[in-house]
Formats: sequence, structure tokens, C-alpha cells
Amino acid sequence: MAQKPLRILACGDVEGKFDVLFNRVRAIQKKSGNFDLLLCVGNFFGSTPDAEWEEYKTGGKKAPIQTCVLGANNQETMKYFQDDGCELAENITYLGRKGVFTGSSGLQIVYLSGTESLHEPVPGYSFSPKDVSSLRTTLCSTSHFKGVDILLTSPWPKYVGTFGNPSGDVDTKKCGSALVSSLATDLKPRYHFAALEKTYYERLPYRNHIVLQENAQHATRFIALANAGNPEKKKYLYAFSIVPMKLMDAAELVKQPPDVTENPYRKLGQEASVGKPIPAPAEESACQFFFDLSEKQGRKRSSTGRDNRSPHPKQPRKPPPPPGPCWFCLASPEVEKHLVVNIGTHCYLALAKGGLAEDHVLILPIGHYQSVVELSAEVVEEVEKYKATLRRFFRSRGKRCILFERNYRSHHLQLQVIPVPLSCCATDDIKDAFVTQAQEQQMELLEIPEHSDIKQIAQPGTAYFYVELDTGEKLFHRIKKSFPLQFGREVLASEAILNIPDKSDWRQCQSSKEEEETLARRFRKAFEPFDFTLDE
Repeated sequence: MAQKPLRILACGDVEGKFDVLFNRVRAIQKKSGNFDLLLCVGNFFGSTPDAEWEEYKTGGKKAPIQTCVLGANNQETMKYFQDDGCELAENITYLGRKGVFTGSSGLQIVYLSGTESLHEPVPGYSFSPKDVSSLRTTLCSTSHFKGVDILLTSPWPKYVGTFGNPSGDVDTKKCGSALVSSLATDLKPRYHFAALEKTYYERLPYRNHIVLQENAQHATRFIALANAGNPEKKKYLYAFSIVPMKLMDAAELVKQPPDVTENPYRKLGQEASVGKPIPAPAEESACQFFFDLSEKQGRKRSSTGRDNRSPHPKQPRKPPPPPGPCWFCLASPEVEKHLVVNIGTHCYLALAKGGLAEDHVLILPIGHYQSVVELSAEVVEEVEKYKATLRRFFRSRGKRCILFERNYRSHHLQLQVIPVPLSCCATDDIKDAFVTQAQEQQMELLEIPEHSDIKQIAQPGTAYFYVELDTGEKLFHRIKKSFPLQFGREVLASEAILNIPDKSDWRQCQSSKEEEETLARRFRKAFEPFDFTLDE
């Protein structure tokens, strides 16, 4: 019989608003059923008068659920925590300065009270490197240690926003505790709760292993909670269900969420390698790259897009018009001009904005087509010409090129072409990386027979992800519900391939327009000896 999950609530800074918190908990339980435990991080007590607390302390009022709290974060509230771990009132327990709480179900909760202090003597409301070291030694010394279920701290871990979604007004490169980051790295909690910043932030889950170098491990979810009853109505209560790690099937435990990211603490302290987070656009990645062709690209072109054409060329089938403004249609006024590096009859090349490498390019149709499977025969022919030419070009520079397309949450075909130095890894390593990371996220990448066409597998309108290796091998995933938008980049940026995990999100990699113009000029000059459009 499957283990019944525990139902738990976590709360941010209560700051003495006990009635606000417990009335809210009662309302939640009335609507959704009873919970097993309430965990409070941050400041449980505030600077308000003690009258409200006295009612709970003397039994006049009672917490509606077993409540566990962390200790003081300042001198003012130390008076409430006379003993290291004790019952403060009925159903309200102070866990202690640091330690491990293991419930009868086997759920393991590690707690660390207070704020970071690097100076001796350490105040009673702070923790030191010695405290963190002793916790680490207590838990990690056994050979079978896999991680813990829950980690409770008041401060955020420093750098937690690295590789993750934007953290609002909180700069995670400056805010938080590096000691907490170090502890989270070693303890590998499945859930980590913190507070003190008076805001809500649920980070994308992150890995606790290096892909292809270590066995898959469970992911960690970091959640920061706001203060109880805040006027902005930011989230301060978080409900979740959890089966204790020790009772879970190993394969089930290590399943990777579809939006999992790299570990933010792996390069702890190297904050300079991480770009400043940029707010996500309304439709993430749909407008990842921007181009314009209002500027001539080095030679005069006729209206047909070719030099010295026959006066009566064959008229290709016209693509359908875009449903609205498109960042990638050549005639669109929405596009920039400086990143386009080559133009054919039906397609063009442009440097990727925020590319994984300086010569990361895109093959794009000049007209509006959503995916490869919708291309007309003449456009397909030119796409294949560009692919073959780019393979020769990159091979001459000691690189192999990997192509991928994500026909999901995008309106215009973007065939990504990423060069990988031959010295980095073998093609089989790249293939293994895609397959392994897909499996971790419960996705199936099917190998397409070498001489088969994607059009034989996917109908127009089908959502899919497609990879083509330099050997001609092709991998295909049919998207049914959702798909991690940065998957292709994350695989190639991972330690196993390019080893630049901080570049897995294009928004972290943007350069100035002047830098982009320089890169585009450099690419055009290098590519010119291979440019088949000059010969036609």
C-alpha cells in the first residue's frame, strides 16, 4: 500500500500576528481539510505588545495545528526563547538553534535558527560557520546519506537566483547567507523555506547532481515567504504534500521536474559569471532573437533576392501571412538589422541574440512559416544547403554543429545552429546528454531513421522538439502538454558539453548592440569563402 503523503503548511514572518496566521490556517483547513504540521520561518515574534501572545501562552487561545517555529533573528526577541528547544505554548514548539527533527512518519526536517555571523563571539540570535559545520557533519557523515526532506532557515541562501527565474526586488548576489547556501548544497533538501525579505519567491527547482557525471538525484525547491497579513497580499502561507524520502521508491524520488535548472550554488562565490537577471517577456522565448534586413548586406540585390536572375524565374509557393507582427519575417518592421549575416532566396542566417557562443546562428525562412514541417519544397532545399554549408564552415574551424528546433510557443521557425568544439566531447556524448536529460524530465526522445524526414512523423500544427547531430542522427520528441523552453540550450550549456551552465538562459547572455555588430561583421567575413549565394 502506498504511503499517504503528509500535508504541511509553511509560513513566513509572523511578527506577532498570531491571530491573523491561525485564523487563516483555520479557514484553509475548513476548506481543504486538516494539515499535519505548520512550519514557521523568519521572525515569529515582532515588536508589537505581548497581549496577543499572552493569550496563547496562558491557554486562552490555542494554535489549531501543531506548529514548529525557528528562534530569534535579533536581540529584541531573544527573551521568548529561554531554552534551546521547548514548548512555547500549547501546539507551538520552538525547534531550537540548530538540529534535526524527525517525525514518527520518518519525515526529516533540518532547522537552523537566526542570522549569519562570521565574528566571535556569536550573538545568541545568530549562527556561525561552526554551527553549519556541525550540522553538516551530523547528517552527511553516513555513507547512505541522500539528502533531507525539508530545510528551514530564516535568511535566504545567497546566490539562490543564479540560473533561476527572476527574484523580484531581492538581489540574490548580495542578499542572503553564503553559509546557508553551503548548507543547502550539502544537505540537498527537497524543500527549503526561508523568509525575512518580506516577499514571496518560488524558485524553479534545481538539480543536485551533474548530468552524465553523477547518478540522478532528487531536485530541490526553494520557497521564500512573505510576512503574515502583509497589505500587498503577497503569499505568506505555502501548502504542500510530501512523502518522506526514506519511504519513497528510488526511481520516483529522482524524477526531474520539467522546469528543473542547474544548481545555483555549484560555483559558489563566482557571482561575476552570472549576468544580471532580465525580466521575462510575456511569451518567453517566442521573441528570443531579433533581426532586420532594412540594411543592405554587402552587395546590391534585385527584388527577387538574387543577383543576375533570369527575367522569368519560377514563382515559389507563397507562405501564409503572419497572424500579427512577427520578429522574424524579413519584411517585418519589428526587426533589428545588425545581426543578419547572410541572405538567400528563401532563407537567411542571423546571429543569435544571447547566443551560447559568438558564432551561434539561426537559419530562418524569409517568409512566415511556423515549423520545418510546414516549409515548401524550395525552402526546404535551401535550408538543407545552409545546413551543409554551415557544417563545412564549422568543421574548418575545429567544431561540429548541432541543430535543434522547438515548435512550441513560437510563431516563426527558428532553426538553432550551435557550434561545439571537437575538443569538448564526442557526438555520442552530446546524444547521451540529450537523451539523459530528457529521461530525467520524463520526456522521450525518439531516434529518427537516418534518411527519414520529420514531415513523415509530424503533421503541420504538431508541437515538437527536434535535434540533429553532426553525424546526421536525429532525435525527436512530440510535445503533448508542456515543455521546458530552454531545454536545448540547457543540454548544450551543461557541464558535460560546453560547460557554461550560466548561459542556459539566453536572457542572461545579452551583449550591447556595438558588441553584436562586431560579432556579426566578424562572422560575415569568416563565412564569405563558404557563401553559396555568391555563386548563384
